[in-house]
Amino acid sequence: MTAAPALRAVSDLHVGHRGNGDVLDQITPGHPDDWLVVAGDVGERVEHVVGALARLRERFARVIWVPGNHELWIGRDEAGTTSTEKYALLVDECRAIDVDTPEDPYPLWRGAGGPAWVVPMFLLYDYSWTPVRGQPRAEALAAARTRRVVASDEFLIDPGPHRDAAAWCHERLLATTTRLAALDPAHPTVLVNHWPLLRRPTAVLHHPDFAMWCGTEQTADWHRRYRAAACVYGHLHIPRTTVYDGVRFDEVSLGYPREWGRRGRPEPLARQILPAPETPQVRWIRGGDGLPRIAAPGEDGPDMEEDR
Repeated sequence: MTAAPALRAVSDLHVGHRGNGDVLDQITPGHPDDWLVVAGDVGERVEHVVGALARLRERFARVIWVPGNHELWIGRDEAGTTSTEKYALLVDECRAIDVDTPEDPYPLWRGAGGPAWVVPMFLLYDYSWTPVRGQPRAEALAAARTRRVVASDEFLIDPGPHRDAAAWCHERLLATTTRLAALDPAHPTVLVNHWPLLRRPTAVLHHPDFAMWCGTEQTADWHRRYRAAACVYGHLHIPRTTVYDGVRFDEVSLGYPREWGRRGRPEPLARQILPAPETPQVRWIRGGDGLPRIAAPGEDGPDMEEDR
């Protein structure tokens, strides 16, 4: 156990995916008073999400969850349910097991590195991160389809009664900015969202078109406007830490076995957010095959250049 409590974070556990089933057993606190942020994509089925969060809540003093796109997917056994209804159900289920959600009061972390507001957000995306900046959305989506780059969200998320995901995103942005503006400005924030708040982390994506399903231009200055000590996100399945405008951005995902089995995974999985770690928790190196991978603890190797 560590000497002091820490605020930790993880995302994209995909517990229903073969190969990730036992990952929960490896997520443990370093101190009995640790908090854990879970930044989305725990799984697709309600029972998988709630069951995983309940197990984590047994270990951590507080668990704070935000939804990812996979939690919003509507499966065959959920026909007739919208993603908005499924999200509301997940919020209710989380409250029943004492897990915080974006609909609850923002908790104040008072441990080392604090006090700081921990702000779980659900913001979605609005297709504004087009491959060519300023490109009309319809044109960019059509071009992506010709290249066979279309997110599964287009078929599995039902945003009703909203017109589309972008309309739902805009509603979430308005509601969230109202709440952020009401926070005591004496304290910094830890901004948590499944999708990155800045476009720059998507520059490393293999398919640039996919950035359209990754965020919104409307949050480009939130890390400055809302006094962020750190920003936590997942979704990209590229765990790393980057710094923009002096603010640390932590991508805290695990991802699919085919990904972490090839390039490694962070150790520990529950990354420390506050207090700010003294050394980087994830270091990408160039492996012997020339491909990037995550260095094991204590492993040497040439560092990969980070996008900053």
